[in-house]
Amino acid sequence: MKFSVLAGAALLAGTALADVDPIVINTSKFFYKTNGTEFFIRGVAYQQDYSGGGANGDSSSSNSSTYVDPLADSASCQRDIPYLVALRTNTIRVYAIDPTKNHDQCMQMLADAGIYVISDLSSPSQSIIRDDPQWNIALYQRYTAVIDALAKYNNVIGFFAGNEVSNNLTNTDASAFVKAAVRDMKAYIKAKNYRTMGVGYATNDDSDIRVNMANYFNCGSRDSSIDFWGYNVYSWCGNSSYQKSGYEARTQEFQSYSVPVFFAEYGCNTVRPRQFSEVAALFGDTMTKVWSGGVVYMYFEEANNYGLVSVSGNSVSKLPDYSYLSQEMASVTATGVSNSAYHPSNTAAQSCPTVDSKWAASEKLPPSPNAQLCSCMVSSLTCVVQASVSSKQLAQLFNQVCGYGVCNGITANATTGVYGAYSMCADMDKLSFAMDQYFQAQIAKGNGASACDFGGSASTQATSSPSGTCSVLLGQAGSQGTGSVAANPTATGSSPSGGSSSSAAARPVAAPSSVHFGMWQVGAYVVTAAIAGVGMIIL
Repeated sequence: MKFSVLAGAALLAGTALADVDPIVINTSKFFYKTNGTEFFIRGVAYQQDYSGGGANGDSSSSNSSTYVDPLADSASCQRDIPYLVALRTNTIRVYAIDPTKNHDQCMQMLADAGIYVISDLSSPSQSIIRDDPQWNIALYQRYTAVIDALAKYNNVIGFFAGNEVSNNLTNTDASAFVKAAVRDMKAYIKAKNYRTMGVGYATNDDSDIRVNMANYFNCGSRDSSIDFWGYNVYSWCGNSSYQKSGYEARTQEFQSYSVPVFFAEYGCNTVRPRQFSEVAALFGDTMTKVWSGGVVYMYFEEANNYGLVSVSGNSVSKLPDYSYLSQEMASVTATGVSNSAYHPSNTAAQSCPTVDSKWAASEKLPPSPNAQLCSCMVSSLTCVVQASVSSKQLAQLFNQVCGYGVCNGITANATTGVYGAYSMCADMDKLSFAMDQYFQAQIAKGNGASACDFGGSASTQATSSPSGTCSVLLGQAGSQGTGSVAANPTATGSSPSGGSSSSAAARPVAAPSSVHFGMWQVGAYVVTAAIAGVGMIIL
C-alpha cells in the first residue's frame, strides 16, 4: 500500500502517471483493448452519504439534490484507494457525480492503481422516476454532461442509464423511458466521436419481471439496446450455496445473452459479518463462462450496515466484512479467454416481451429530447402560460386544459407506444402548447376573444411564420404535435441559447416541476387522469 499512497502524493504534486488499457466489449465479454485478456469486474460500490441506489435502494424517487461526488475529492481518493487495492479491486461503481467539478486527480490515482469506473448518469434529483417516468430535455442535459465530464478518462468502462427504475409489475412502463435514454446516450457518444464506452442498466432481482426486463433491454435495434446488463443481487445470504441462492438458475438464464452481464451490486447482510462465500462461486469456472464478475455493496459504512470500512475524517477502520472479503478475493483467480480466441455463438438479441398484464412497455420508445424543437414550438404559439404561474397553479391548469381534449401533442403512453412530439419538452412549454391548441380551436369557432386567459394565467404574444430549421421541425411535429420528428444526435437536447431546459428564451423559467400524463405530479400536487389512446379524460 505504500506505493499507492506515494503515487497519490506525486499526482497531487503534478507528476503525470501512466494511463490504463481501456476496456472494450465483444459480444458478452469484456476485454482489455490492447492485450486482449478477458476482464472480470472485481468491484466495490464507492459513494458516501448518497440517498439513492444500493441494497435495493432506489435513486429514481428521491427529491434530495445533495450528494458527495466521490471522484472530485482527491484527499478522500488518496485515503481510500490503498484499501481498495488491498481488496484486489479493479472497478468502482459511483452513483452520482457532479459534472461541473474537476475529476482529474481522482481519476488519475484510480488509473495508476489499475481501477476502472462505471458511473450512473442520474443524480438524486435528476433521474427517471418509476411512478412518474419522463425522458425530457433536463434529464438529457444531465446525462450528457456526465458523459462529457468522464469521456476523456481511459479507465471509464461505461455508464448506467438507470438503477432499479422498474422494480415490480406495477411500473414496467417506465422501462421504455430508460431504454430511450440508453438509445440517446449511445447516439450522443457516437456523435461526439468519443472513445467507445458502454451504456447499460442496473436492475433489481424481482422474480415477476426479471426475464421480461432482461429481454426488453436487449431486444430490437443495437442502437437502442444496452451494451451491458447489471444485476443487483442479494440472494446469497450467510452460508448459502450456488443452487440455494438462485445463482445457478440466473446463470442458466443468461447463457445465451448477447452482452456482458455482471452483478452491479451484491453482498446480502442479513447475516453479519458477511463472509462473502459467494465470491468463490462468482469467480469460479462455471459462473465466469457467463458472468463478468461483480460489484460489492459497499465501501462506506452507512445507516444500512453494508460497509466494508468505517471512515471518520482521515481515519479508516476496517470492519469484519472487509477482512472476509479480502480473504475471499485473495483466493480466487478467474480464468477467461483471449479476445482473439473468442468466437461467440450468442450474438442474437432477445425477443421483445409482449405487452400484456405482465409487461407494460412498448417496443416503441419515447422521442429524443430536442430543445430546438421545443423552442421553435413556443415561439410559434400565440397563447402562452405566464411565467409567474406557481406549481400549484400548473397542476390545476393541466387539469383544466387537458379536459378540453387538446393534449395529444404532449402526452406519453409507453404501453401503447404513442407519444406526442412535445412530450419531452419542459412543463411550462407543454402547458403553453395545450393552451394554444385550445385558443386556436376557439378562434375557429369565433370564440377567441377571451380564450387565452385561463384566469389570468396566460396571455398572447407576437409570433412570426417559422422558417428554416424551425419550419422543418414544426412541419414534422404537425399542427397537433402528433407527428414524428427526426432525431439529430448532434443537436438533440441542446438549447439554442445554451441554457435552460425551458424552450421559451424570451420568458423567465418557472420553478422546475414534474408532470406525468396518466398521473401528473406537479410539485406537491397530484392530478389524476385516464389515458384513452392519446386523448385525456379528467377523472
